[in-house]
Amino acid sequence: MQQAEQQQARPSLVRFAVLSIVGAIITIALKSGAYLLTGSVGLLSDALESVVNLVAAILAMIVLIIAAKPADEKHPYGHEKVEYFSSGAEGMLILVAALMIIVTAVDHLLHPTALEQPGLGMGLAVLASIVNFVLARILLSAARRHDSITLEADAQHILSDVWTTGGVLVGVGIVMLTGWLWVDSVVAIIVGLHIIRTGWGLVKRSINGLMDAALADDEIAKITAVLDSYQTQGVLYHALRTRRSGAQRFMSVHILVPGKWSVQTGHDLLEEIEQRIAEVVNPIQIDSHLEPLEDPASWDDGEAMPAELRE
Repeated sequence: MQQAEQQQARPSLVRFAVLSIVGAIITIALKSGAYLLTGSVGLLSDALESVVNLVAAILAMIVLIIAAKPADEKHPYGHEKVEYFSSGAEGMLILVAALMIIVTAVDHLLHPTALEQPGLGMGLAVLASIVNFVLARILLSAARRHDSITLEADAQHILSDVWTTGGVLVGVGIVMLTGWLWVDSVVAIIVGLHIIRTGWGLVKRSINGLMDAALADDEIAKITAVLDSYQTQGVLYHALRTRRSGAQRFMSVHILVPGKWSVQTGHDLLEEIEQRIAEVVNPIQIDSHLEPLEDPASWDDGEAMPAELRE
């Protein structure tokens, strides 16, 4: 049985991607200016990552436009799964940005140059970091509210940019105080390694989504708690399967009831079970199948038939 109330379309999230694009352009301008003023390889690496942020934001906008399309004949479950392609690509872009930072830093470590006008350059970098932090908080809030992995990936990417800038500023500050030019490069390398962890985490989550991984343990626990509550009525279940596609969740389950029940009684039970599950895990589309628990054929797709029923 298909859940009676279908998933309501999420409001368009494209506006958040547009906001991310504008933020990326502003930070690129500020960080490029900071690099030109100081000559810091850390600030150059920071500016390069912001360019990657811009590319990622444009990709996110395209994906969110596609994901917002309603279900059709060729895509009966909607288009939200495309978000995993965006988050996976963004994770890869984060990894590329991190490698660019490390390569640039190593080159500068071997061929150090003195910093110029570090004070003004740091001021521009701080301003860019503030812009990125505010933008990341807005995107994270929207991602949680609308359950969008695309916005979450974009927000995490921007937050990694904030960490990059913070690390770079620490390095530039140490260089200003000590004159140790190598510190600028070492800090950039450390920041690059930290960003690799963020990127790889997004790639792993995206792969799991594309592979139709099961729902999170806490959500499955909520579903099984509802199903288990009917055992006192002589109602059992098996063949429970779950998966997630973007913000939408899916599950299928076989509900086993006494064979003497009427079709109407069984139908009403399925409606009740689906409604209760939808109250604790939402949004979710449920495909439930009613079977007589005394029939051995009902257990072919699940666990073994209980001994007391075989007797």
